[in-house]
Amino acid sequence: MAHPSTEEISAQLDSPNSRDRMVALAQLRHVPAVEAVPLIKKVLDDEILQIRSMAVFALGIKHTDECYPILVRLLETDADYGIRADAAGALGYLGDPRGVEPLIRAFYEDTEWLVRFSAAVSLGNLKDPRARQVLLQALDSDEIVIQQAAIAAIGEIRDLEAIEPILRFAQAEDWLVRQRLAEALGNLPSPKSVSALKYMEKDNHFQVAEAARISLQRLGEN
Repeated sequence: MAHPSTEEISAQLDSPNSRDRMVALAQLRHVPAVEAVPLIKKVLDDEILQIRSMAVFALGIKHTDECYPILVRLLETDADYGIRADAAGALGYLGDPRGVEPLIRAFYEDTEWLVRFSAAVSLGNLKDPRARQVLLQALDSDEIVIQQAAIAAIGEIRDLEAIEPILRFAQAEDWLVRQRLAEALGNLPSPKSVSALKYMEKDNHFQVAEAARISLQRLGEN
């Protein structure tokens, strides 16, 4: 089946029917970034939140010079916290190292946990050591999901100095936190990681024990 032309998609994005606009946005995945981005911009202020959300996500996948400043503007100024969280997530996909600073700012300054969670996840995706301080601070968050995101991101940026601060989660009540820790330690080769993983291999939750076993294999310890 032939993909619709850029002109057809463009016309569909102007349709008064929101379902047409949604379908058109989904079809942009087959369109080169240079052609797709101007079309995505047409629905960035759509009245339907789900369409805006899809458009923001699309900017994280279609890499052109225009995407970065648009995403930073949305992250810093959009009234809807869901869109700010989407923009934070898209900056992680974009893979542009300039994204580290706005993401760190969002983590410290945004009042919504969802935005801060997205920022922590994206800082992990960017794998940039400048994020270390903010991620260590995120470990003290009251929100368990933010702790999870921070533990995973510390593993992603392979911050060996952060092994000690994350080890306190080996006995966290929430098994998902323990699972994130077991996965992260697989990226952090050190004797401390190995002994923690051997302890976690006996965890009473199957998925935690399994994650620990896989991480030990990754570290060449089994």
